[in-house]
Amino acid sequence: MKKFYITTAIPYVNDVPHIGNGLDFTLADVLARYHKQLGEDVFYEVGADEHGTKVAQKAEENGKQPQEFVDAIVPTWKAFLEKLNVQPTAFVRTTDPAHEKTAQYVWQQLAAKGYVYKGKYEGWYCVGCESFVTPAEATANNGVCPDHKKPYQHLSEENYYFKLSAFNEQIKQALIAGELKVVPEFRRNEIESLLKDGLKDISISRPITQLKWGVPVPGDDQQVMYVWFEALLNYISILGYPDGPNYKKFWPSDVWVGGKDILRFHAAIFPAILIGIEQPLVKTLLVHGHISSGGTKMSKSIGNVISPIEVIDGYGVDAFRYYFLRHIPTIDDGDFTWEKFETSYNNELGNELGNVVQRITSMITRYQNGVIGDMPTANHDSGPYHEEIAQFRLDRALDYVWVKIRNLNAYLEKVKPWELAKKQEEAEHLQEVLAYSAGSLLQIADLLWPFLPTTAEAIKKIFADGRVAQYDGVLFPKIYKHTPDPKVAKPEAPTTQPQPEQ
Repeated sequence: MKKFYITTAIPYVNDVPHIGNGLDFTLADVLARYHKQLGEDVFYEVGADEHGTKVAQKAEENGKQPQEFVDAIVPTWKAFLEKLNVQPTAFVRTTDPAHEKTAQYVWQQLAAKGYVYKGKYEGWYCVGCESFVTPAEATANNGVCPDHKKPYQHLSEENYYFKLSAFNEQIKQALIAGELKVVPEFRRNEIESLLKDGLKDISISRPITQLKWGVPVPGDDQQVMYVWFEALLNYISILGYPDGPNYKKFWPSDVWVGGKDILRFHAAIFPAILIGIEQPLVKTLLVHGHISSGGTKMSKSIGNVISPIEVIDGYGVDAFRYYFLRHIPTIDDGDFTWEKFETSYNNELGNELGNVVQRITSMITRYQNGVIGDMPTANHDSGPYHEEIAQFRLDRALDYVWVKIRNLNAYLEKVKPWELAKKQEEAEHLQEVLAYSAGSLLQIADLLWPFLPTTAEAIKKIFADGRVAQYDGVLFPKIYKHTPDPKVAKPEAPTTQPQPEQ
């Protein structure tokens, strides 16, 4: 059986989940479900990044020890996955003993080969990014992180370094040979530009005088590993590297899903580590963009942050999945406003998909006592759908499904089953039309299942046994919280009566 291993960027757990986390998990979930549908053996990994300065500071703010803090917050992230209807195979925590053991083993391998050395670091650091920045970056940003709006910290400390520069040419060749693929192409160009300038050695530890919360460096109890070094190893630690049966079965990862802001870590640092320990590279990095709100970057200070929980609680999980899978480009930046979201919910999910399901079920129930009859195998070409998924354009794959939905609505308008029902001699034709329509809905449900599993399963249940099951309500009831309800009459504008001339 063919295997498929998909990973996501593991988020810091210093705060509650945000929209970008939901996008990571949902994109990966679609690919995992799709490959399961193909009959492949799928391993889908998610997790929590629990070390580093940000987590330690947040724990202190809450009057807790770091381990106590992460133990309390991780369950909220697991609950978020359930709310998204995301079904991972495994959840890794970077505080897991197995992960720490893997991180220390990899460190020892790299050190034994001369890729780790001790030196003095002096320069700039962003706590929000948990990232060291070059002097050029600090100058270009006027000493302030553009993402977190806080000044960089100037550090002067003795750290361990990783010889990232030694792997520049090998990573370049992996990109050329297609051994490492970056999607979309313009993100690959960013990495090629970085390699052209030459990778620089990076600090991979912090002294415990500055940070105690981390994986201890082997053989040096005065240093802990830099979070962006050890956290990257979660993708192999969850499989039991180096000897675990899952590692032997599933590595290398077929796809990694994450945001553009952490591409450098996954397209330069992690490949270098893997080359250093003589392991295969991740095959494809699927890099999505950021989500703005009304064209403005989401920010707590501005007050335009969208809570994924609020979206799901208000409209349902498949409504969330639908908007962020179809109306946010898979490989680029996208935008969310409540008005755009609610319009797509009411018009596309409600009027188009929900309406065609309701029409077909009600006509079969009314005209044929719920009996569907023999449903012909819908012979619709779904090749473009599979091709778009193969190219990681999940938004376009959903576009294709919606063409099928609209075509089915148009077919009903053309053949007018309600008119056929008035003529006894058209009874057989009516049965064929409704059976074909039900069969088409089942094919649409198969195409929808990776994207909108709850909806797809509801459609299949309706037509499961050759007759329409009891079906109450509608799939997507209309909701008008942020857009006007067309059924509510607008007040007439006041008229001004002409005044008689004096």
